[in-house]
Amino acid sequence: MGMTYAELSVYGRLRKIAKAGPYSMFCSLVTMWKDVCSPRQVADRVRHFFSKYSMNRHKMTTLTPAYHAESYSPDDNRFDLRPFLYHTSWPWQFRCIEDAVLRLESRGRQDLDGVD
Repeated sequence: MGMTYAELSVYGRLRKIAKAGPYSMFCSLVTMWKDVCSPRQVADRVRHFFSKYSMNRHKMTTLTPAYHAESYSPDDNRFDLRPFLYHTSWPWQFRCIEDAVLRLESRGRQDLDGVD
C-alpha cells in the first residue's frame, strides 16, 4: 500500500480511537509530523491512506470471532456504526485539506519574505 507499519498504526489509532476523518487526521498529523514532513507531504499521505481505506472498507463488515486483548485493534467491531461504503475520492474532505495546505504554504512564504 506504500505505507510503513508505523504509519498505518498512527493512521489506525487516529481513525479508530480519535474518530478522525481525513481533515481532522491531516490537522493532527501536520503538528505531529512537523519535523518530518511538509504539510503537502502529510496531505498526500492522508489522501493516499483514505483512498485505500475507502476502497477496502467493505471487507471489514464481516466479523469473525476473535479475542481482543488490547483496547486498540485495527479491526472494526460491532459498536463501530460508521458507514462502510465511502466515496473513494472524498471530494469535500480532500478539498478542505488542499485549502489548508495552500494556507500553510502561503503563510510559510510570508514568514520568509522578511528574511534576507
